[in-house]
Amino acid sequence: MTMDPGDMSAVAYDHEAEQAEDSALARQDGPDGSEALEALKERALDEAERIAEALVFASSAPVAEKLIAGKLPDNVPVDTVMGRLGERYAHRGVNLVRVGDGWAFRTAADLGFLIRQEETEVKKLSRAGLEVLSTIAYHQPVTRAEIEDVRGVATSKGTLDVLMESGWVRMRGRRRSPGRPVTYGTTAAFLDHFGLEDLRDLPGMDELKGAGLLSGQVPSNFQMPMPLNDDELREDEDPITQMDLEELGLLTPMGEPED
Repeated sequence: MTMDPGDMSAVAYDHEAEQAEDSALARQDGPDGSEALEALKERALDEAERIAEALVFASSAPVAEKLIAGKLPDNVPVDTVMGRLGERYAHRGVNLVRVGDGWAFRTAADLGFLIRQEETEVKKLSRAGLEVLSTIAYHQPVTRAEIEDVRGVATSKGTLDVLMESGWVRMRGRRRSPGRPVTYGTTAAFLDHFGLEDLRDLPGMDELKGAGLLSGQVPSNFQMPMPLNDDELREDEDPITQMDLEELGLLTPMGEPED
């Protein structure tokens, strides 16, 4: 049937054809129509997969699962959809991976050597920067004084600034203690950069020893700290307000970010 592309009756025709197909399916498989119902559910899941695939593919940053769920048809479980989509891409050149509370397509691990990203300058973290980053990752939420207590040396504000500029560390809140110190934590960009699904994937004691990052002679009672995989503020943390940002020198009194 040939129709003018601008003719809206073409849309109506397609919709009527789809309704007729659904009615035909509903009449199949005897009185209960169980097979027809399963076929309709499968078609709804297929369409939901296409929507989720389009959302994640179009974004360079991980897409929040809540955002995906809001775009799916009613009563379609997002965890089922993402699980099915992940299976489809499990053996492809790109894989669907969870990053924190979001999803992203990333090059398959065994093909990473084929990808060459040209960069004019690669800025490496200093030893102090790496130590501060690892302390925050394992002990978050953590204040600057607590970082210094773990490392045993003073931590410069410049080191924290570099980590925040990289997008790997953020200010979480303010501790409900004298002086109301700022608490720091890692970000979704940190997880994405280091290929972690969530904080529970941080290397354990055996892995750190194997990589030579932890001395083989550690106290027998030593335990690796493990942060809760949760971005919510703790009971002893308050959210950072605009007044806090002004006090910290991150906003001018008029509320404008400083250059």
